[in-house]
This record gives sequence, structure tokens and C-alpha cells, in this order.
Amino acid sequence: MTTLPTPAMRPARPEFSSGPCAKRPGWNPQVLQNAVLGRSHRSKLGKARIQEAITRTREVLEVPDDFLIGITPGSDTGAVEMALWSMLGPKPIQMLAFESFGKDWVTDVVKQLKLPAEVLDAPYGELPDLTKVRPDADLIFTWNGTTSGVRVPNADFISADREGITICDATSAAFAQALDWAKLDVVTFSWQKALGGEAAHGVLILSPRAVARLESHTPAWPMPKLFRMTKSGKVSLDIFEGATINTPSMLCVEDAVDALKWAASIGGLAEMQRRADANLGALAEWVAKTGWVEFLAADPACRSNTSVCLKVVDPRVTGLSDDAQADFAKKLASALEKEGVALDVGGYRDAPPGLRIWCGATVETSDLEALTPWLDWAFATTAAALQPA
Repeated sequence: MTTLPTPAMRPARPEFSSGPCAKRPGWNPQVLQNAVLGRSHRSKLGKARIQEAITRTREVLEVPDDFLIGITPGSDTGAVEMALWSMLGPKPIQMLAFESFGKDWVTDVVKQLKLPAEVLDAPYGELPDLTKVRPDADLIFTWNGTTSGVRVPNADFISADREGITICDATSAAFAQALDWAKLDVVTFSWQKALGGEAAHGVLILSPRAVARLESHTPAWPMPKLFRMTKSGKVSLDIFEGATINTPSMLCVEDAVDALKWAASIGGLAEMQRRADANLGALAEWVAKTGWVEFLAADPACRSNTSVCLKVVDPRVTGLSDDAQADFAKKLASALEKEGVALDVGGYRDAPPGLRIWCGATVETSDLEALTPWLDWAFATTAAALQPA
């Protein structure tokens, strides 16, 4: 096979990692110059800056006024596990597992907390049967499968009259997809995803129903300090008013505030969602005319507009062994990285071999349009090295 010539255009920013994700356009270290450094996070100034991050999150993400917002340790994982350890037990449990993080939450609930749970699963690229979701059970699910490129299309499968609570890992959906707050009781995400912020911190959002569960339920297991959200049977409101359970990085807080200011300046949530949709559209246009690649998520209604997962369907590759296909995908990503045109775009280690390209709002559509000829070039170059059958 003849290799393609090297494309003339290069993405201005080659950062397409699915976490930590690309910084917002125009970011530079100077935006952190007013960070509250060398001061206690519990000082008046420190608490005010943390509260600013919470207030701006509510405004940009359009969180209802009666929901609580707190900053947690441990990134999105910490926020999810705080909810699991604190709230589960009183009701039957259902879990949706269609990618690696959803499966991690199954491990937490079934093997660590040792609670019985009905697991509704599906292969990578597909959703479980959402008609099986029960209104009498607590539901734990990922809104957007970061490692599978699949998202729930909406929250219609959740009953408005549910008895259980919903715990939604929305880390790669928040700010890019329309979260239905009326159907969600716990929502978690991390700054490192759609905001392009720094890692290590999570955000935990609680509905009044979630607060009621916290105040009416005492877990049967010991609670680590990092997970404790109540005191004397009441939610510790200071956690959601600028205090934190442990010491946060004020540099990371400053970076999150900057990202939220940028989001507001471009038009808020609607514009962030539009940008992500446009980015997915640029890749979809290319996939539609490209024979060697397809979306891992076959159904467009369930296709992520942030963590876009692609699979190689060329018969020269699909005819290889599983290990050889995985090796081909690694070489494909490596070729792109060596040219400096796409960094960290290999598929997730537990997902089918392929590419994963972040398309959240901090990525420019023009960079994705410049990337697609390089994807063709990398495939042609890597495929040319395959030994003939």
C-alpha cells in the first residue's frame, strides 16, 4: 500500500487527551497569578475563593438553587465513592455498567461494601436495556462512558416518581451534555474533564432527596473521615459553603475559577454544549467518508460528544489476532504522537483497541478538522508496515 504524503496543516493544539483534558483556549500560567497561596484554605480569603468556584459552577452548569455543591478530594472517583459509602443500603440497588468506570462502581458496591446489586451491563459501544431500570431501587450509572464513547441520550428511563435515589457519575458529561436535574440526586464530576482544569479534586452535587437520604440513613460500615458528610444526623453544610473536608490545592481552585469565567464569557452552558457538538460533527463528517474507521458507538443517539471512541474496521487489521490489533492501535497513536499532532489519543486500556479523541468545549473545531488528514496518514503509514497475509 502506498503511504500518504504528510499533511500540510497541523492542529494548533495537539492536546486531545480524555483527562486531564486540553486547557481552555488562550490559557497561560499568568491566569493563576491571583491564587491564594501560602494561606490557609480556611482563611477568609481562601474560603471566599473556594465559594467563588462553587457559585460559578452553579451559574455555568445551571444547577438548581436548592442543590448543594461541594469540592471533594480524590477527583471524580472520590466524589462518587463518598456518595456510595454514605447513601447506599436502605433500598434495592441497580447499576448500569457499560464501560470501565461503571464497572469500577460495581466492584465498590458488590465487593467492597458487599451489597447485593442488580447489574445491567452491555458491551463497549452499547447501552444496557434501560427499560429494566426500576423506580423502587437506587440507581448508580455513568451519564457518559468516558472509556466507551457511549452516553445515555436523556434521563427518560428514570421515573419522576422514583422511590430510590440516582447517583450519576457525570464527569465527562457535565458542561457538554444536557443533564436532567429533576431526575438526578447525586451528580459528580472533576475539573480535569470538560473544564480543562487540574486533577485531584472532584465536585459533588446533592439534591434535596440526596440530603434527606444522608440525614435519615446511618451506614452499617465504618466511615473514613474523607467520606463523612454529616454530623449529629445533619448534613455538614459548611462543606458546601466554602469549607472542605481536607486541604485543597488553591492553585487548582484558581484554575477552576478561570475555566468557569471563560465558560461564562463565551455564552455559558449552551455554548459549551454547542462547541462539543460541533467537534463531534467534525469527526462524524470525516468518519462518514473514511473506510478504515467507525465509531465504537454505532447508534448516533448514544454517541458521546466528548470522549469520542473510534475503532479500526479495515479487514487487514480486523483479520489480525486480538493482541496484534491492540499493537496496531498503539502504533497508530504512537505515529500521531511522534509527529506532535495528537497526544494521548490511544483507546483506554480496558476498551477495545482503537483511538479516543477528546472533543469537549476546550478543544477548537479547527484543530479537529486539521487532525483528520493526519489520522488518515497515520493509518496508511501503520498499515503499510503490516506483513502481507
